[in-house]
Formats: sequence, C-alpha cells, structure tokens
Amino acid sequence: MATGCLDYRLSRRSMLAAGGASLLGMSVRSLLAETGKDHPATAEHVILFWNGGGMSHIDTWDPKPGRPTGGELAAIKTSAPGIQISEIFPTLADQMHHCALIRSIAGTQGDHGRATHHVQTSYLPFPNLVYPGIGSVVSHELPNLGELPAYISISGQAPRAGYLGQKCEAYFVPSPGDKDPYLAFPEGIADVRGNKRLEVLAKFNQRFTGTSTDERLRSTQTSINEAVELMRSPALEAFEFGKVSAKTLGRYGNTPFGRGALLAKRLVEKGVRFVQINRGGFDTHRGNFPAMQDHGEVMDPALASLVSDLAETGLLKKTLIVMLSEFGRTPKINKDAGRDHWASVFSCFIAGGGIKGGTVIGSSDEDGANPQDRPVKVQDIHATICHALGINPNKEVMTPLARPMKLVDKGEAVMELFA
Repeated sequence: MATGCLDYRLSRRSMLAAGGASLLGMSVRSLLAETGKDHPATAEHVILFWNGGGMSHIDTWDPKPGRPTGGELAAIKTSAPGIQISEIFPTLADQMHHCALIRSIAGTQGDHGRATHHVQTSYLPFPNLVYPGIGSVVSHELPNLGELPAYISISGQAPRAGYLGQKCEAYFVPSPGDKDPYLAFPEGIADVRGNKRLEVLAKFNQRFTGTSTDERLRSTQTSINEAVELMRSPALEAFEFGKVSAKTLGRYGNTPFGRGALLAKRLVEKGVRFVQINRGGFDTHRGNFPAMQDHGEVMDPALASLVSDLAETGLLKKTLIVMLSEFGRTPKINKDAGRDHWASVFSCFIAGGGIKGGTVIGSSDEDGANPQDRPVKVQDIHATICHALGINPNKEVMTPLARPMKLVDKGEAVMELFA
C-alpha cells in the first residue's frame, strides 16, 4: 500500500492491526486510523517560524511583570482579554484574538544540537537513524496541492527527510524575494537549446542507471525531475517580489524575516503544504534585553501582517502558524545582563488552522522556571500539528532497513487548542 514519498509502506504491524480490526468488526474510523487519518483536518498548510538559539520565553510569550525574573521588558495587554505578551510585540498584540499560546512546554534538552533535533523531529538523536523533521512528515503524508514543492525552507536549512526519502526533502530558498538563479537556464542559453540539453541528459542518465536499483540513483533522478518541472511552472512567480507594492513590503518589513513571512503567505496561497522560516541570534547570554528589542522590531510587523492578511482572505482558517525555538532562557539574569539555556519550561506561539484564538494552554510558575499546570511535551507539539492536518501521529512507516518508526515519538495532541 503506497503511502507517500518514494513508495514507503505501512509496516506489517500496522497492516496486521488493520486486518485484525476488520475481522473483529471495528468501525471504519478505527480502520482509517491505521492508514494515517482518523478525523477531519482543520488545516491544510503549516508555516513554522524556527527561532534558533533558544528564544527567551519570559521576554516574549510568558512575561512575569513585577517578579525579579521579569527583567527590563514590560508586559502589554492584547486584543485577547486577560492575555499579556512582551512589549516587543505591540502590533501583534492587536492580533492575539486570532492566536494561542502554550506556556508549559516541558523540555528535556539544554544543548543546542540535541534540543534542536528534539524539537524539530520529536525524537532524540540516535546514531544509526536520520529522523525526519515535521515538514518532511507532512509532505510524506499529504498530497501536494499545487505545482510548487510541498515543503519549502526559507533563510536556512531545515532538518533532513531521513528515512522518508528524497521527495520529502525541503526546497531551500536562501534569499526570500529574489529570483532563484538555479531555476533558469544560464545566461546565453535559450529555452530551445536548454531543453535539448535536458533531453540529452535524460538519455545519458537512463543508459547509466539501466536496471540498477540503487536508491541513490533514484534520489538523484527525483531531484532532477522536480527541478525541471519547477523551472517550467508559472507558479514560480510566487518567489519573485517584482510586483509586490512598497506598501506591502513595508508592512512586513524589508528584512530577510519580513520577506520570508511575506513569501510564506504567497506560497501557501499557491498550495505549498509546509513552509519553514529560519532565523537565528536568540542565544542571548549577553545583553538579552536590547537584543530582544531588536528581534521584536523585526518579528512584530511581519507576524502581525501575516496573521492579519491571512485572516482577511480567510486563509488563516486553513493555515496553522507556529513559532518555536529549541528551549527557553533562564529566569535568573546573569552578570552580563543575559539569560542562559533553560529547557525546563518554554513557550510556543500558534495561530490559525482551526485553533481557538485568544487561548492560553498551561502556565509556568511565578518566576517562569518550571511548568505550573498542564505540562506539554515536545512531542505533543508535533502530534498537535499532525492532528490539525488530519494525520495520525502514531502511524508507522518502514525505514530502508525494515525498521518500523512512528511519525511522532509518543506525542499526544493538545486538544484544548481546538474549537
């Protein structure tokens, strides 16, 4: 039973479970769960903002006004009654009725590499396996909705697809808003001449591969085929900002982050399933507060414009926006006016995709040091994204070495988020 990229299949365990269920007269709902979808999806697309370095939860989504750990940044009211966020998000504050916060993520990893791997894949690193990122999981499970790649990563590399295969790798956009020079024939090569070269290349590749079953050759040909298909697609106009008004670009901010958020909007409008925007600089061991103010100046207009524009067109209902980092920062302010790594509790911003706006899930204690109620595991974020898209996080796929792996490592969706 083909289920996704490169014809990966359900494990024998899942097949037997489904077969046994039919013999026992179980419901169609139970059978559908075995094939990866057991409820109506509330979202069709995901935009993931990845803030590398460990973004301070106290100075963004979980302020602690009046506490010694609160620091130099004030808490401000938002359009969602009773919800306050950091002053670095004054424009986004007016959109919080569309948004939700999880303030009780209980992390386990305080090292950048291990925490990044955990938050982006739901699995802890293991020497013999390359676990796929959540974007690869989504592109594996859901059919493409347009001519563009299902999974696109902007301003930074996303996690590898691992055992899900080449077709589930992210298409990389290094400079949002600029034309990709690799999606056109070189200067001086007309289309007719370029197409003839592609025909010759295809003949050579076919002769070379012959009847070989080497997976590396199939992956290479997959990359070539997708690149050629993409360079001929009229949907490529989504990548170019030549016709974007100065007013629109000004609202988002003419920065890599602002252009990335605007590009993400244009891509989901073209049917792209999963867009990841990457930004670093959050490892604020020194000078945390001016650094966070600078981050806010870049992030605030872009996030607010994205939420507002998608809400205006109705696409926010179908698009889940998530902002994550590998961990939070210490409640204690160090001698360099910075905050250090803190995995015990951190926060997540979510909007759209069927979630209830103006919602806060869980809380940290009065100093932002530990979860106070409703602890949420890292894996639960992945399960929540899967739930919104109608994907069963417990579905198993087989690795090339015939090892069954679940899409998400023992996570449960945060159901309180959904209407």
